[in-house]
Amino acid sequence: MWVVKLGGSLGDSPALQCWLDILADHGGGKVVIVPGGGRFADQVRAAQRNWRFCDKVAHRMALLAMHQYGLMLTGLRGDLETITDPEEAKAVLRGGKVAVWLPAIERLDHEKISACWDVTSDALAAWLAQKLNAGYLALVKSVALTGPTVSAAQMVAAGVVDRAFPAYFEDAAFQVRLYSRDQYSRFRLALNGHDPGGSIAVSKLVDSNQDPFFED
Repeated sequence: MWVVKLGGSLGDSPALQCWLDILADHGGGKVVIVPGGGRFADQVRAAQRNWRFCDKVAHRMALLAMHQYGLMLTGLRGDLETITDPEEAKAVLRGGKVAVWLPAIERLDHEKISACWDVTSDALAAWLAQKLNAGYLALVKSVALTGPTVSAAQMVAAGVVDRAFPAYFEDAAFQVRLYSRDQYSRFRLALNGHDPGGSIAVSKLVDSNQDPFFED
């Protein structure tokens, strides 16, 4: 099973439709999509700067931003099925469909997930992958990759994932792969069991000799 985090930065890119078509056409029964927040989350950040409300409220609003982006995805591919709870994913996958996760605020509160900007859709995607016992977590980002490996801590330092992500990945059994937004054809091969390489493998340890893994 794959959990695929589609970054909000793809929201203005033609590549988004390419990713959705591949996921819907080749991922039936084995893919759960985690939407980013994109421009919807940017509006939450702007409102918080203006009105200075607390991070807990902003976090809940950002979860609803994920809902908006996720609903947009279903508008682009009507055969995607929305879920709000991890347990619902199994039924969707058994039916040969692809699920889009719209995280329920109450469930995350029950799981005691921190309500702050350190936890965004990146860490939530890792949490979901753990809950589903997924084999792979794919992070699709608007970065140019120079790989072949990078640590979770280095991604945090570069601002590619949120600060909470390493903690949710530390004890995980799943593998994490980082894809640039234009690598959808390579991902299709990986999804079908023929990984051609090109994406970046994410490790739990920092290699101080590594070169930077992405370019602006």
